[in-house]
Amino acid sequence: MTTLTSRELNHDIGRAKREARHGPVFITDRGKPAHVLLSIEDYRRLTGKRRTLGEALAMPGVADIDFDPPRFRDLPRIPDLET
Repeated sequence: MTTLTSRELNHDIGRAKREARHGPVFITDRGKPAHVLLSIEDYRRLTGKRRTLGEALAMPGVADIDFDPPRFRDLPRIPDLET
């Protein structure tokens, strides 16, 4: 858990974003907690929102996944009821 003053946040937003990867970053205003910066993963976990299929497929590295679904060779045949 990291705590930054509003002034520290304004001077080094990059640090705040890096720290948010490891947990919430509390932003204080006049010594009192005023805001919390979260990674998107933490936010989604807290709100219960999941990625859509499109978001998941758009993630970097997904194209490198080797996916070979099984093939159905012995499909059931429809019986011939006319004979």
